[in-house]
Amino acid sequence: QVQLAESGGGVVESGGSLKLSCVVTRRTFNTDAMAWYRQAPGKEREIVSAISRTGENTYYADSVKGRFTISRDIVKNTVYLQMSSLRVEDTAVYSCAVGLPHSTTSVYPLRPIYWGQGTQVTVSS
Repeated sequence: QVQLAESGGGVVESGGSLKLSCVVTRRTFNTDAMAWYRQAPGKEREIVSAISRTGENTYYADSVKGRFTISRDIVKNTVYLQMSSLRVEDTAVYSCAVGLPHSTTSVYPLRPIYWGQGTQVTVSS
């Protein structure tokens, strides 16, 4: 059974930082691509960032480039999202996912196949 458990969400002031974690219970974690998505109220879910199985290939949405950093620890079966310079518009439920990249040369685009429950991030002005 595959389980993904996010943590690290909370309320932070604009300009602040948060680090999200996602612990993955899956034997093939070290061969999986991983991604973070978010969904704000009244909006569609969007991809935030993705990381290849080796960690060498990453993807960031334009809206978070230079502010967010994705990483993974294969020993801890955990993927992280370090978020800095947070903005009110970053407020959303953030979910991690195991993903299948469409190609072997790039981590994006990818198709999510397993999801976590999500963690709320609220940025106040």
